[in-house]
Amino acid sequence: MAKEGPNWDGLLKWSLSHADSTNPPRNLSEEDRKWFMEAMQSQTVDVVKRMKEITLVMQTPEEVLESQGVTSQDIEDMLDELQEHVESIDMANEGASTSFLLCELWPEGPSCISVELLHTSMHYALFGSQEPLEPGRRYFLDLHSIGGLVPLLGYLKNSHVNIRAKAAEVVSTIVQNNPKSQQLVMEANGLEPLLSNFTSDPDVTARTKALGAISSLLRHNKPAIAAFRLANGYAALRDALSSESVRFQRKALNLIHYLLHENRSDCNVVTELGFPRVLMHLASSEDGEVREGSLRGLLELAKDRTGQVDVSSIEEGEKLKKILEDRIKGISSMSPEDLGAAKEERQLVDSLWNTCYNEPSSLREKGLVVLPGEDALPPDVASKHFEPPLRAWTANRNEDTKPSSEKKQAPLLLGLGPPAQDPPAPNSSS
Repeated sequence: MAKEGPNWDGLLKWSLSHADSTNPPRNLSEEDRKWFMEAMQSQTVDVVKRMKEITLVMQTPEEVLESQGVTSQDIEDMLDELQEHVESIDMANEGASTSFLLCELWPEGPSCISVELLHTSMHYALFGSQEPLEPGRRYFLDLHSIGGLVPLLGYLKNSHVNIRAKAAEVVSTIVQNNPKSQQLVMEANGLEPLLSNFTSDPDVTARTKALGAISSLLRHNKPAIAAFRLANGYAALRDALSSESVRFQRKALNLIHYLLHENRSDCNVVTELGFPRVLMHLASSEDGEVREGSLRGLLELAKDRTGQVDVSSIEEGEKLKKILEDRIKGISSMSPEDLGAAKEERQLVDSLWNTCYNEPSSLREKGLVVLPGEDALPPDVASKHFEPPLRAWTANRNEDTKPSSEKKQAPLLLGLGPPAQDPPAPNSSS
């Protein structure tokens, strides 16, 4: 990205603050409007141009890149840059329903003026002046629209483990909380290589990154969950729990809890697959997050669809009770500092005991379920809002932002590569 000019983060936050319909409308002067349009267009064109350059490299066969001296490290650096662009664009998705990725032009209403400007600048960055701007039409800017999604998914099968891992990380960022991107990845058959890497990759880091991408793809995505279930995804999660990698175990436990919480009927499936025994074993792990994750899974399995207790499906004799008693003993001997850090574990142990045995645990009698002060409301740290003038905002942000190093450029292709393709015409129904 260009190093000169207005700060991108400042512009983006300013735009989102003015797109909030709860704030009183603010009219821009013609001078401010012109300045903002020029700034946004210059920055947006730069991002789109770089993403197109990266896409061209990703579309180039590996043997051609190698013949021109492009190394696997160069590809990793390029994917790092791509992820930075995706993450900066994704900031808006979390800030407003009308986002940087998916903007709708509302021609009327001064409260939407920044969204109109943002949308207009991005429209001309993609299509120039050849296609008229249509009020009410949606334009979707993402990696798929410039031809980069399919080659990115192809990197999941790359022979270099770090490239496979990094590609999965980029996919995870693209689909996180983004239904449109989730749909595009599913349509491009992106779940299949992710599942293959998750279950079969010889490198645990690549397996962990693939699992992270799968977790993001499955969130609030019923078709993906159904495909995951049909592909024996639960059996793969069970196997992941036996890994020696704590990070891998944590990610698997988080996904298990989400799936069971959202799909109560799957509790019978995981019980038949032997999850209770594995979860009980992990409930004694030395890692606090692993213990919490296993306790959350056991708690989901301890409840049937009507909320009644079903101890028999998760209890092997007195084993579960012994595990919980051991955890209660361990928690009771913790220092005050450790007790504070184990808040969720304390509450999970008590809830699981109460669910299975219809009585409070001894933690409650000892006053260790909720410590003094834990039920108080958290301090209000977000009540102060400021709205500096447009130029002052971006100028101040620029002064505080010092680039630490030059951005590495995409590898230069010396010979003829595949022709760059113009982005497809956007679908007005998307």
